[in-house]
Amino acid sequence: MSGKKPSQTIVIDWKPDKQSKIPLYSQIVSYFSEKVASGDWVSGQIIPSQRNLSELFGVNRSTIVEAMDELSALGIIESGFGRGTRIANDSWSLLMRDKAPDWQDYIRGGSFHSNVPTVQIINRMEFEPGIIRMSTGELSPDLMQTEITSEVLKRLSTQNVFMNYPDQMGMPGLRSALQEHLRRIGIDVPLSCILIVSGALQALQLISTGIVKAKATVYVEEPSYLASMNIFQSVGAVLKGIPMDSNGISYWMIQEQKIVPQHSLLYTIPTFQNPTGGVMPMSRRVELLNYCRNAHIPIIEDDVLRDLWLEEEPPLPIKSLDQNGVVVYTGSLSKCFSPGLRLGWLVGPESVVRRLADVKMQMDYGVSVLTQQVGEELFRSGLYYEAVDETRQKLRERRDWMLQLLERYFSDLADWDKPAGGFFIWVRLRNRASAEQLFSRALKERLLILPGSVYDNMGCSSAIRLTYGYLSAGEMERGVRRLSELLREMERAQHGIYPQK
Repeated sequence: MSGKKPSQTIVIDWKPDKQSKIPLYSQIVSYFSEKVASGDWVSGQIIPSQRNLSELFGVNRSTIVEAMDELSALGIIESGFGRGTRIANDSWSLLMRDKAPDWQDYIRGGSFHSNVPTVQIINRMEFEPGIIRMSTGELSPDLMQTEITSEVLKRLSTQNVFMNYPDQMGMPGLRSALQEHLRRIGIDVPLSCILIVSGALQALQLISTGIVKAKATVYVEEPSYLASMNIFQSVGAVLKGIPMDSNGISYWMIQEQKIVPQHSLLYTIPTFQNPTGGVMPMSRRVELLNYCRNAHIPIIEDDVLRDLWLEEEPPLPIKSLDQNGVVVYTGSLSKCFSPGLRLGWLVGPESVVRRLADVKMQMDYGVSVLTQQVGEELFRSGLYYEAVDETRQKLRERRDWMLQLLERYFSDLADWDKPAGGFFIWVRLRNRASAEQLFSRALKERLLILPGSVYDNMGCSSAIRLTYGYLSAGEMERGVRRLSELLREMERAQHGIYPQK
């Protein structure tokens, strides 16, 4: 998948003005023309059926027919047998001749790949009214510790707040506070090995831009969160999936490829893996580190969910075992406290950290100093640990409720494991049910789920990731119940059993 193609179907978020003196069909023609002229819609994109257009625009079918006839006469749309109606190949040039640069040509020439289409749809739909976000990878607003945030801001208001550009590595006070935080989990490094970033996602972007060569191989767990994005592929790297067992990534399967390419890396989420929720035991962490050290494969350890354990503290990070500078470690406040702060950290060999700090300064000149001072106060005061402890208690209740709902509605439809932390449940559908088909059907019901194919194009076509961290109890029940009904409808259709009218 190149990642550069636009969405296959046009997106319509407009309705004609029924109070206007301009005929409705003419308004629709103008809308289509403007979207094509602006470059928002491009040649080859599919136009919804006339029935769907009638519903989207809230007009009679005859109005749609009249508008489509005129658009066809203008050469803006075209129909082909078996291909449906699409934006015509030369529509843009017809409308924009001698008017504007060909922005689509520039877009296609960009090196950064577009997001996975399914993820694009989810990102667009998440903030629409009435959507039940069953896939969201963040805490619910009512789990955010707003009172603690207010307390931190109140404390800062009495201090001399620093407002200039920060040190390229991040503010020394925050890095010092993080140094103490990292020691709690066995990572003892000098300040020169800690870089402040705008969330762990920026850490991955810096790594891909700053130290990854074109055509390098990045080994990832299969399935993997990293497969849902094009961060490394956009710099020419290639993701190579390695299967997992119950203890995590089966690292020895790398050896079976006989030749490990130079400049390879391995990306892992050993604690509450995204999307499966699995936890790598300490024995496997030791084995993985030893293998990668001997094979000269650096490890990128993503540990953003660590503090959301629900039963017992997970094993120490792989980085805590690292005596040879093999591991680059990333953490963040996004999952455990607040995604809006956009505050994370990267820990690695000093040479790597300084290289990535230089790259970061060329991108944004540092994380917001106000955010950094909020982070420092959270750690110094101990309020962060108080907030996370309360969040864990509430998450435990939500997880248990979600498990009850799955047992009630999904016991004959799927399998799952009880997560020990984080806020995801990886649900494996039985009978080879299509997660992509379920995603499409659920979307029409205003339910957003994440199909497994987002994380693994090969082996997860019958799995979905559900969240208990964002939904209310009522939303969970409505969503899980309706998903089970949709699955049963799909099963009946597969066997040719349709409801009688």
